[in-house]
Amino acid sequence: MPELPEVETIRRDLQKAITGKKIVEVKVIKDNLVRGSTADFISILTNNTCTEVKRRAKLLIFSFEEDTYLTVHLKMTGQLMYQGAEGILAGGHSQKKEDLVLPHKYTYIIFSFNDGSTLFFNCMRQFGYMEIIGKEKKEQIEKGYGVEPLEKVFTLEKYKEIIKGKKTSVKSFLLNQKYIAGIGNIYADEICFHAHISPQRKIETLVDKEIETLYHAIIYIITKAVEERGTTFNNYKDANGNKGNFLQFLQVYGRGGKGCFRCKDEILIKDKIAGRGTVYCHSCQK
Repeated sequence: MPELPEVETIRRDLQKAITGKKIVEVKVIKDNLVRGSTADFISILTNNTCTEVKRRAKLLIFSFEEDTYLTVHLKMTGQLMYQGAEGILAGGHSQKKEDLVLPHKYTYIIFSFNDGSTLFFNCMRQFGYMEIIGKEKKEQIEKGYGVEPLEKVFTLEKYKEIIKGKKTSVKSFLLNQKYIAGIGNIYADEICFHAHISPQRKIETLVDKEIETLYHAIIYIITKAVEERGTTFNNYKDANGNKGNFLQFLQVYGRGGKGCFRCKDEILIKDKIAGRGTVYCHSCQK
């Protein structure tokens, strides 16, 4: 599932690509990917102009005229692919080479813009969704998430307020969207490794220095992942010739049973923590 860095990369790309453009046609092939009335969905967005693309946690929020918002959650296999004169911008679930011919069999919603460009919503397993909402519901959704780790409000002091008194494991804390928004399984594992902290440690056992180390690890890993455009196994390149590069920086995620880069000889453990597959080093993460 795309996490904060991947969704933020998509947001930045689409902010440049579609802001100020008018949707002239909406095609919905699968109604189940639209929450609410499909007829209203099409009617509201047709001849409407996108004014901004924002993100809250792992959710994309497209702003339109008259306080109308389109929320998009990619879930496990969702993809947003924009095709314009400059090429293809793609983000979300990994792309296969044949998927670059658009639309394809997993394309379920298509937006055509007034300049001839097109935005495709593909979702192989059909878990992703789109929904039209108003200002009140948008604000309600935004309040349901915790602090954004990339925003200035996420200070050490704010973080200490959030973590204080928590009795869950470190992994569970990092995954809880009500505490810190946007961190998923990949980056939770990488954050723990960078901090030299075991993901199964209880928050209440961390000393002050470890609490601060975990904070700085969150900032470092998320910032680095965004700079590298996320972690993707993609065959496409976007209009700028870029794709997700954080894959080459992964230290533990997806490496269970392999050697630890830090300890050299130690074998990484793959376990289930907080209900999720978790990889860590028993030797250098305490």
